[in-house]
Amino acid sequence: MDIFVLLPKGFCTQIQELQMTTVIEDNVHVFAAHGNSDEIDEPIKELFADVDFARKYNLMSLNSVNWSRIMVQIAHYFYAYFQCAPSLDTTPLPVVEIVVPTGGGGNITAGCIAQKMGLPIRLAAVVNSNDIIHRTVQHGDFSLAESVKATLASAMDIQEPYNVERILWLLSGSDSHLIKMLMEQFSISKSVKLPEDLHRKLSETLRSCSASDEDIVGAMRRCWEENQYLLCPHSAVAAHYQYSQPDSIPRCCLAPASAAKFQDAVLRAGLVPQIPPEITALTAMETRSTALERGQDWAQVLRGWIEAVAQQWVSQGNSGQVVTQT
Repeated sequence: MDIFVLLPKGFCTQIQELQMTTVIEDNVHVFAAHGNSDEIDEPIKELFADVDFARKYNLMSLNSVNWSRIMVQIAHYFYAYFQCAPSLDTTPLPVVEIVVPTGGGGNITAGCIAQKMGLPIRLAAVVNSNDIIHRTVQHGDFSLAESVKATLASAMDIQEPYNVERILWLLSGSDSHLIKMLMEQFSISKSVKLPEDLHRKLSETLRSCSASDEDIVGAMRRCWEENQYLLCPHSAVAAHYQYSQPDSIPRCCLAPASAAKFQDAVLRAGLVPQIPPEITALTAMETRSTALERGQDWAQVLRGWIEAVAQQWVSQGNSGQVVTQT
């Protein structure tokens, strides 16, 4: 198995980059792309859209393009519910609100499926300044902003959340024809106004909120002052919702990452980074990556690498699988 890792150069922290570029293994191929998260998704989509190529080289994705990732996350919602529900002896069961930091929309899709399965949860999708999902929930406006904004919650700096397609399909009653038409329109114009009935179902299923960088550092600071718990900026997006929109029902905020990877955000909040020795050690390790420059055909570059790697497997008498991770 060979692993191809694409990282958005300049759109993740130094520690995040080091966690990828210091993996010096023959079967790990790290590419530092001079583009944002949406831009590095494009060559991946192109490779998977070439069905013959994907089958020939056994391509598999490890981000939430892969349904298996979402399927596993469904279990998190049941676990969170049983941790937070005040009682399981009442009828109907009490409702728990789960607040989800949202970028590509994979995690909140898992929540929507758990809700469809009968779990009594209310869902809140909270985004950073890249607020396409918030605008879609509030106004039915599924359209790109002028550009992707770099924020403290860098893993959520996404303007084309591909899992929205899955959520809309789920809420449309599995109307594949409608969703295909909407997504083809979005692919061409980068702007779709949801049909009124579909927007109503979406707004009934999800609450939403947008958190600025100032909101993020404010939530990090408050959580530390009140709980001595150091939030990462992505977790702080959810905490901002908790602090700004109090409610009487039980609530769980999902925390997707460690603050150790986001020292600049911690410092900006006026707090002291807590850096494990394993993270500190990364700065002294050898790094290796291949640059993907603007102007290059990134999909073609990846095709060449995948073909070359596969040829090595063949020469060794094996057939390999290629895993992509963005």
